Amino acid sequence: MSLSQDIKHKTIELGFDLFGVAEASPIDAEQAEIFTEWLKSGFAGQMAYMHRNLQKRLDPAVLLENAQSVIVVGLNYTPPKQKSKPPYSAAPAGKIAGYAQYEDYHSFIKERLYKLLDFIKSLAGPSVKARVCVDSVPIAERAMAVRAGLGFIGKNHMLINPELGCRIFLGEIVTDLKLPSTGGPINADCSGCRKCLDACPTGALRSDGQFDAGVCVNYLTIEYKGHIPPELAGKIGDRLFGCEECVDVCPYQKNTPACGNRQFKFYRDRARIDLQEILSLDAETFEAKFADSPIKRVGLEGLKRNARICLANITHSA
Repeated sequence: MSLSQDIKHKTIELGFDLFGVAEASPIDAEQAEIFTEWLKSGFAGQMAYMHRNLQKRLDPAVLLENAQSVIVVGLNYTPPKQKSKPPYSAAPAGKIAGYAQYEDYHSFIKERLYKLLDFIKSLAGPSVKARVCVDSVPIAERAMAVRAGLGFIGKNHMLINPELGCRIFLGEIVTDLKLPSTGGPINADCSGCRKCLDACPTGALRSDGQFDAGVCVNYLTIEYKGHIPPELAGKIGDRLFGCEECVDVCPYQKNTPACGNRQFKFYRDRARIDLQEILSLDAETFEAKFADSPIKRVGLEGLKRNARICLANITHSA
């Protein structure tokens, strides 16, 4: 068995659903231009970190000297289907995006990538140099995933795998170990579909193909600091944390299997959360309740802001 096959088998053993290897060369000039123009257009909103370390995003070799390969893994996070309807509650509740119904994926994936790296070093030698990346590290991970043959970028600007849809967490190991690329053409696209564009509550997915993150409900409810303008707040509806309208309507998501990793902790009761309960939380209770959750990212005051917006929208639509 080859080294790549050994690594792939270990990746699956660790609970990942996808494995691929991309050459650690700069992303295509066309992709780089699209990204830099996106930044210049102001579509990143308040996310100043997107402007930092630009060269690292465009070239893995800047992240790691003498980088040769990027190992890309994917974890399907499609929530399990409800076996029965949840008990009816008259209390107004806010929706939580599917990925935030799980424990924080950053630490979960990072821990397993380090185990994978230890395994690689046990086979290829301790001198192997590598950098583990999970979302917060500046790397063009979707471009690398496409290059590794894991899917294509859809009109919702997410990686879409024909079998697993677009609910996929990505992680990478940039290494100086030379491995054969697994890339190849994907016989799938979404050229004849615009369901995600039509479903986007705020028009963040523009008809010209651009993505205006500054008006995306995900961005507004998680990244945006301060008072959300009324014209956008009204479009948030009852979404307390995140938005997945562009995912829910994607045809590739229709018949995907639920997350098969039983170690990845799922909180069924976090699909909808009582808004009054959120407004009554103190800092200590918030920290304890969401210690292992992506919801912690928005902070207590940000979550309360979102809860007030949801309540106002629910009251207005009643």
